[in-house]
Amino acid sequence: MLAQILQFLIQTVFGLLIYLVLLRFWMQALRAPFRNPVGQFVIALTDWAVLPLRRVIPSFRGLDLATLLLAWVLQLAMLVLLYAAAAGGMVGAPGVAVLLLSLIELVRASLQLLMFVVIIQVVLSWVSPGHPLGFVFESLTRPFYGFFRRFVPPIGNIDLSPLFVLVIAQVLLIVLDGAPRALLLGG
Repeated sequence: MLAQILQFLIQTVFGLLIYLVLLRFWMQALRAPFRNPVGQFVIALTDWAVLPLRRVIPSFRGLDLATLLLAWVLQLAMLVLLYAAAAGGMVGAPGVAVLLLSLIELVRASLQLLMFVVIIQVVLSWVSPGHPLGFVFESLTRPFYGFFRRFVPPIGNIDLSPLFVLVIAQVLLIVLDGAPRALLLGG
């Protein structure tokens, strides 16, 4: 019971930090504005770790590698702590496997974040189309919608691109579900 409580607390704290750091990375990469409550919240909760890393790790072609590396290190730390709390659940697993597993989990978290943002953006567009945060979520989803909008026009004045993004993200999550098992078991 104590191990379950510890695992829950580790997943909660690290999960929140990972999602915030990933949101910061994607907001910067997709040029979403930070001058809004969501952007200010993300900056306030992640600056303490991102700013020192930026002094050492430069950005590359507009991508904030310090933020991405921080997300990966947090994911790696969460996995190590979870396996330690489970009393050796990954004894004997090679270090490279743990590094790759943390990378896979980071991709999974990015896909889950995308799905969450798409759902919020769709609900905001239905309930309150002029909401000030609508532009932030539109900025985060526009590149993903754009691909499908080229092939599928709105039907009955309803844009189906969010549905396609959610389906593709879910398919990718299903594919990623088998990756950790294959990675740790060697095939």
